[in-house]
Amino acid sequence: MKRCPTCQRIYDDSVKFCRLDGTLLNVDHASLDSARTLILPPSSEANNHIAQSGEGRPSIAVLPFVNISADQDNEYFCDGLAEELLNALARIEGLKVAARTSSFSFKGKDLDVREIGRRLAVETILEGSVRKVGEQLRITAQLINVRDGYRTWSKRYDRQADDVFKVQDELSLDIVNCLKLKIPGTRREALIRRYTDNEHAYLLYLKGRYHQNRWTPEGIRKSVEYFDEAIKLDANYALAYAGLADSYSSLGAAHAFGLCVKETSPKARAAAIKALEIDDSLAEAHSSLALVKLNFEFDWPGAEQEFKRAIELNPNYSSAYHWYSHYLIAMGRMEESLTMSRRALELDPLDLETNIHLAWHFYFARDYEQALEVTAKTLEIDPNFTEAYWFSGWAYEQQGRYADAIAAYERGGLLQEREELWALLGHAHGLSGNQIEARKFLSKIKEGNEGRYVSPYSIAVVHLGLNELDEAFEWLYKALDEHNAWLVYLKVNPIFDSLRCDSRLQDLLARMGLVS
Repeated sequence: MKRCPTCQRIYDDSVKFCRLDGTLLNVDHASLDSARTLILPPSSEANNHIAQSGEGRPSIAVLPFVNISADQDNEYFCDGLAEELLNALARIEGLKVAARTSSFSFKGKDLDVREIGRRLAVETILEGSVRKVGEQLRITAQLINVRDGYRTWSKRYDRQADDVFKVQDELSLDIVNCLKLKIPGTRREALIRRYTDNEHAYLLYLKGRYHQNRWTPEGIRKSVEYFDEAIKLDANYALAYAGLADSYSSLGAAHAFGLCVKETSPKARAAAIKALEIDDSLAEAHSSLALVKLNFEFDWPGAEQEFKRAIELNPNYSSAYHWYSHYLIAMGRMEESLTMSRRALELDPLDLETNIHLAWHFYFARDYEQALEVTAKTLEIDPNFTEAYWFSGWAYEQQGRYADAIAAYERGGLLQEREELWALLGHAHGLSGNQIEARKFLSKIKEGNEGRYVSPYSIAVVHLGLNELDEAFEWLYKALDEHNAWLVYLKVNPIFDSLRCDSRLQDLLARMGLVS
């Protein structure tokens, strides 16, 4: 039998960690006390977390686990296992954890871990592999010091497939012990907390996140299917509800499902609220609800409160910083927005979305040269990144360089057909005086396809480029009626600067609660 030295509960020999507080059973206190430890401070206000620097903190990146099974369909499980470990470690206050997008950007690439560590600005790398044969599961993991490339710890876990929860808990705590992080019992419990005991629901959730992370219309649709199936198996699966909320609140949801915002946003809100009813400590759910309040409800105080709560619960959650920056831009708080943008970039330095977001920030701050510098650097990383051309066009328009703007939009359109780009092309052609081309794009948007959602905001943008202000406002009011997310930036978007003295714009801002 084994005993927990913290709560004195008794367990049989097959159990290694206390299920109440996560303490290692039969722990040797002397060896722990002699090790270098990190004593985690009590929880503080979100703004204090935000102000913390990444310097001087232990840091780690979790690389996607390699699938060495014969069945390539196990790829989602390998990615999911690594992501769940990353999320567990990210809950440790005081430990810097590189965000998923940056860590997973090295998938399938044969790079020296020292180079990976340099790019991610971390001192430790966790990598591993998974082999599944029938119901037999073999997981190997190792920690590598990026300064010298030497392995500091490794372990092999041979388990039955239905022991995936146990091995995930054991792996998380083994890593914490190896990194010599001393965590109070209540926080250790949170580290190994399970959100479902249903193995099949868990695997469906991993499939949902796997497809969601592609952020394509097909991926979003598939993710919703898997999250729904997981919830059918476990109606109290908070993470699955949070996943649903993220999919429905994404800006691509309307196009993925062919539904207007009025139909997708209630689904996003309901899923986020349900997740929080089950578990109010889930940072992902607070961030999801914040997005709903920001993009669809125009509840500015509520959105900020939820973003701050998400950051307080998980100071390593880069997406919360990223989206909080969007909120701050919409409110015109540009310096604060830049701080949040840089914090997100510190946690997720290789994510193209996080990088290009700086161009978004500089555009709304009316620093168009800086915006163009960011887009140029992003295109050096990936010359096929559509949003870089999109944001370049925005900046060129404001500089009166309409030919350059049109060229940028056309390049983006060749890479990805999007209604928003048709609207931007129509807008730029209208500003340049080419009404024939502008109306071609206006017709293209209005015609649409059967089952495809058509945004009233996109139509308004083309009419604005044509200087057809009555029509532009007609469609802007329709966009307001459906709570279109692009209106969030109405107060600060430079393309509306020519309308600042128009009483109709002031009326729109007043209805949205954006009048200072």
